[in-house]
Amino acid sequence: MAALLNSVRAFFTPQTFHVDQENPGDVVARENLLDRAMGAGRRRKSSEKLRAGRVPAEGLALVARDEDGHVIATVRLWNVEAGISREGRAVEALLLGPLAVDAAHEGKGIGSALMRAAIAEATRRGHGAILLVGDAPYYERFGFFANKAQHLIMPGPFERSRFLALELKAGWLEGAAGLLVANGRRLSA
Repeated sequence: MAALLNSVRAFFTPQTFHVDQENPGDVVARENLLDRAMGAGRRRKSSEKLRAGRVPAEGLALVARDEDGHVIATVRLWNVEAGISREGRAVEALLLGPLAVDAAHEGKGIGSALMRAAIAEATRRGHGAILLVGDAPYYERFGFFANKAQHLIMPGPFERSRFLALELKAGWLEGAAGLLVANGRRLSA
């Protein structure tokens, strides 16, 4: 019911934000937002093991800005290998997360706008699939489902029902099995 109400609110709320590429000046605002939205334990999650020491996938670090240019939401996608194919080749994919919206701006469609922008940009850049760990009822509206990730595992504890995937190219994850491994560019020292 809450999701339905948020959708109705978003429909009638004038858009007072815009989606933009993250820039180096956004780091402090992004990190503060993530700390508030995700809590102190956010760095202990299995997904963080895949992000640690890496930079987001090219062109896939997005923010939403309010009318004054302040960061009010964020989403980033990361290069990973999603197990191996039946032929024994690494399956390139993206890991999405975290997605966070400032509490003062929830229910305005900002998270949905970021998701749509991230999916569109990943598709435009030729990626084959996006994986995430998150709330299935929320992410299913964007085409993410657990069955697409059923033979893949995270590098640490995770809830199987929350491990979801979206194929941007039909059949991309078919036959993929095994552990997700980070393979994106490393942070420079």
